[in-house]
Amino acid sequence: ELLKRGSESKGCPFSHGNAPQHTKRQVGFDPVAQRVSTTGKYAWKAPDLAAGDKRGPCPGLNALANHGYLPHNGIAPAATIVQAVNQAYGMSLDLGAFLAAYGTVFNGDALSLTPGYSIGGPASIGLLGGLLSGTGVTRTPSGLSGSHNNYEGDTSATRGDQYVVGNDDLLQIPFFQQYYDALLENTPAPEQYSNLFRFRQSRFNYSIETNPYFFFPQFAGVLVAPAGFAFPPAMMSNHSAQYPQGYLDKETFKSFFAVTGDSGNFKYQPGYERIPDNWYKRAIGTEYSIPAFLLDVLQFGLQDARLLSVGGNTGTTNSFTGVDVTALTKGVFNGATLAEGNNLQCFIFQLIQAEAPGLVTGLYEDVTKALQPLTDSISGALGGLGCPQLMELDRSQYEKYPGYKKNPTGL
Repeated sequence: ELLKRGSESKGCPFSHGNAPQHTKRQVGFDPVAQRVSTTGKYAWKAPDLAAGDKRGPCPGLNALANHGYLPHNGIAPAATIVQAVNQAYGMSLDLGAFLAAYGTVFNGDALSLTPGYSIGGPASIGLLGGLLSGTGVTRTPSGLSGSHNNYEGDTSATRGDQYVVGNDDLLQIPFFQQYYDALLENTPAPEQYSNLFRFRQSRFNYSIETNPYFFFPQFAGVLVAPAGFAFPPAMMSNHSAQYPQGYLDKETFKSFFAVTGDSGNFKYQPGYERIPDNWYKRAIGTEYSIPAFLLDVLQFGLQDARLLSVGGNTGTTNSFTGVDVTALTKGVFNGATLAEGNNLQCFIFQLIQAEAPGLVTGLYEDVTKALQPLTDSISGALGGLGCPQLMELDRSQYEKYPGYKKNPTGL
């Protein structure tokens, strides 16, 4: 039901060609409604990774599992994830439902009576018990830690590239240090995010310069990669009467990313992410939605068009080439106009929908049924926008990118 409700959110703030800008609005602060509990049933508890608890590339989900907002073993129904990110972080139902549906379809079990996925590594049928019950899944779901290029990808804010460091789920201290240094102190969260552009750009350039297999797909690249930069100010900042729009202080930032120690001497303990005590989420009624997130994506993309470009290196470092959007979509979209109107939203979501059947073939016995939650969520995200219809793709446009075909999960 939560997935269905989330898919009903419609509209886009730049759907009439307006340049995306953060508008200043009066935001109040309610210390009772916004306080997030970290006591009682929500008291922090360390994961038992040796016993099979799952923790993965998303620090926000890891923290929710450590605090009991998600099952402590890190294997959760999609509806529970939607509810938890809304309750604890103020993520809207539309964004939460889309991300949960995508993770479930590609990295979990979309055909279970309780569809869901592991927030970390693969979870066997036996471990998942009733969650994955042999309903038509043809192999063990990868979980988010095995989702390279379909959920998690290159140019992450704090994680390394899969084919450079050997994984894409563990925090890399040098990148965390760069993010930490770029965070403006005593500054409202929206301004903190704006100041991260040079850091965002440097991480993109680093992948181009060091990873011959760098690939920037429509979801793991254009959408998920910027989330690592946008989500901490948007949903990890602490709110107060002084900072009703939030302020991500550096101790809070460290806590959410399982980092301790002083600047220049940080220590990282994987899976130990924690919501700080006395922490207050976004104001009720200002939940972080798909339109708000796309504004953040566009804010940086308008300063560097590569950040909106599906593409990658072509087999050597420093060879980044954007895909020919016109050729890929057979004339339906044009790369030069993706930032105009609602074109980006229409392009990305329809591209995901068009590519999904091929990507999950071999994962499910009934592909159409497995894709239904994602299809419903995308239909809700695009409803009323009047998008040009993307009927088919010229997938030969991807052949020049070795990173497109080189994938540890086989997807």
